[in-house]
Amino acid sequence: MAEHSIAAAMLQFPSVGPAGEPVSESTPEVWRQHLQPVVEAGFTAVEVSTSWLRLGDLSNARLTDFRDVLADAGLSVPGISVVRQSVIHPERGKENLEFARRTIDAAAQLGIDVVCLGLHDELLPAQKSATWFWTVPGPQRPEDPEVRDLAIRRYRELAAHAESSGVRLSLELYEDTYLGSADEAVTFLEDIGHASVGLNPDVGNLIRQQRPVEPWEYILDRTLPYANYWHVKNYARLEDPAKDLVLTHPTSLELGIVNYRQAVQYAIAHGFTGAFVVEHYGGDGLSVGATNARYLHTLLPTHATLS
Repeated sequence: MAEHSIAAAMLQFPSVGPAGEPVSESTPEVWRQHLQPVVEAGFTAVEVSTSWLRLGDLSNARLTDFRDVLADAGLSVPGISVVRQSVIHPERGKENLEFARRTIDAAAQLGIDVVCLGLHDELLPAQKSATWFWTVPGPQRPEDPEVRDLAIRRYRELAAHAESSGVRLSLELYEDTYLGSADEAVTFLEDIGHASVGLNPDVGNLIRQQRPVEPWEYILDRTLPYANYWHVKNYARLEDPAKDLVLTHPTSLELGIVNYRQAVQYAIAHGFTGAFVVEHYGGDGLSVGATNARYLHTLLPTHATLS
């Protein structure tokens, strides 16, 4: 994977095939059909999200089929994102841990460099019914220190497995988790203490909260030196402190509150060589992602790939 590749996210893509089956059970022809808009948008790299296709559930033969589909589409994969499968979920934690392990194995078989993990859980019913899910409070992190210790142990276990497979892990910043602020994320990473684990400094997950938040500059100043993979998206924030009112809305990388020109320059100065994944919620997210990719390309060194 070339340095600083730019990959499409699969946020807007369905998790079911034409017959209503999970995409993981669809034919390679369906996978190829789903990926065609990514190609037409001008991307040559794509992040595979488990919300679209659960690579950790595929057999070795089916993984080979998927590799062939990617080759036919001319797409590379810099990373797999394991979405809302927390390893400390009170009922499914062990199940999610084993799925993460299988996903690492799938990444190794496909030659994918990074598996991105997080501690955020499935959306609550009220979040699913809201226009923007982040406007409704979601599951809160457990305050029990033993649960935090369990998260560290399980990530350390996954890190050792990933290292033996030639895969790196990236932990995604997300509100109301042990990765829910800049300092918490860095401390959590340091407590894991494994060289194969870094951070995904997804600042968008934090600044979209409709409440007071840390300055984006501080979040990135603290976390970018540890970054090995990066979901990039931006939000507008309208604040009226006198009324204790905060409103947020997705927007392009250029127009939101985060100055990505400054952020990307800082990241590169601190040695970031990972992939950028352009995410966007709402509307035609793939096309907005393509616009963001073109903008991002202008900020990168000349060897960067517009992919």
